[in-house]
Amino acid sequence: MDGQLAMPTFAKVEIENECVALRMMNIAEIRTYVPYVINAITSAIHELIDAGARTLIVPGNLPIGCSVIYLRIYETLDKEQYDQSGCLKWLNEFAEYYNHELQSELDKLRTLHPHANIIYADYYNAALRLYRDPTKFGFMSINCCCGKGDPYNFCGTESFNVCDDPSKYIGWDGLHLTEAAYKLIAQAFIEGPYSQPQFSSLCLPNANFGHFNY
Repeated sequence: MDGQLAMPTFAKVEIENECVALRMMNIAEIRTYVPYVINAITSAIHELIDAGARTLIVPGNLPIGCSVIYLRIYETLDKEQYDQSGCLKWLNEFAEYYNHELQSELDKLRTLHPHANIIYADYYNAALRLYRDPTKFGFMSINCCCGKGDPYNFCGTESFNVCDDPSKYIGWDGLHLTEAAYKLIAQAFIEGPYSQPQFSSLCLPNANFGHFNY
């Protein structure tokens, strides 16, 4: 297979850290960066397919309005900016906008490359259910395992502590989730409805994704 990849390639590209770098901009200004990011993603997908990749997983953005680090950065006394789960509505709306634009471009790529499996992994909705009902999934709250104990507990500060049982927390350090949370998210889009197209509708030879238990 000269010039081609020997195995299916899974692409993973994230945008969420852009919110930290652009924290001094308003949401309209932040949105102007989305086309550039998505263009970089689609260019990478073209290159991978040209190199021989036939199955690619492209994740959407997480509900960043629920991420503790952003809740701390954009903390406000205006209760109208928070949803019933304590997440910032405007940041989640931005994540939804980004995900919608990404999916639109993936639809175009599927038309251009009908021989490739381009799978959109719906990180947003797979993760949002954890924040909306944490106790249902065995989590304590949206606070993080690692931090100093303030309302938006996260690492990176002096005198921080690490919890005894990370499996009881959705967030690990304020930005990244715990293994327990990622396990449930992975199960949701591999075995459940949080991928487009769904894994169950695809024939993926030699692909063994395993099984995840709650």
